[in-house]
Amino acid sequence: MKLRRGYTDGPFGQIHFQHAAQGRPLVLLHQAIMSSDQFANVFAPLVERGLRPIAIDMPGFGASDPPAAPPTIADYATAVLPVLDSLGIDRAAVAGHHTGALVATELALAHPERITAVVLAGPMIISDAERQSGFDTLVDRERAFTALPQGRHFVEVAEIREMLAAGSVGERRISDYVVQAMQAYGHDAYWYGHYAAFSYRHDEPLARLAQPVLLLSNTGDMTHPSALAAHRLRPDFAYREIEGGGIDICDQAPEAWGYAIADFLQNHP
Repeated sequence: MKLRRGYTDGPFGQIHFQHAAQGRPLVLLHQAIMSSDQFANVFAPLVERGLRPIAIDMPGFGASDPPAAPPTIADYATAVLPVLDSLGIDRAAVAGHHTGALVATELALAHPERITAVVLAGPMIISDAERQSGFDTLVDRERAFTALPQGRHFVEVAEIREMLAAGSVGERRISDYVVQAMQAYGHDAYWYGHYAAFSYRHDEPLARLAQPVLLLSNTGDMTHPSALAAHRLRPDFAYREIEGGGIDICDQAPEAWGYAIADFLQNHP
């Protein structure tokens, strides 16, 4: 399903976003190193259920301008309200996936008068050892990522994404993932998202959220243990679990993912 595309001015330059024409506003915040196109296959299920998806390319990703220096999670959150303002939207729900879930948390804390409900798909409740391992492996690898002869860096990204998808995502969509990653690389922001994520401690902000919150997880996602830990920290939050999948759940089970959000929001008008 194709949405309208737009740009508005934000704290780090122009922000690119996609949006539907009508329905209850729902901001969608993607994971690193992707873009708003991560949600391409969930747009239709959301619209079908009366929601108005507004998917934003966070600064440095997709077609949004990059920050001059590595941003924090709170910095990423400052890019959302300019989009809502440009669309004349006073209040909206927000759903974030992985890094986007951290950004959604900061957005909801900073602007409780504007954010009506929060969906966290991939919270980050991890130990100090896990945090350091994230810096030592994922962030350091991304920081060292560079263009190679014969486009071998494209192949490198494709091989990683094929491994993570384990045959559950078609080759054309894997190619889309590579394009999204290369957009971040072209902005010199390839490692920014995960650097911000592993620098962020989610426990305390999670404890302060006052809006209705859905913890949305899937059992095959590497963040599933964090979702269970978040549910133990905040048993008052709604919890929904999808069987299987991985980090690409928006493509592996788009209807289940979109309908879970719609069901939650229906209970929190």
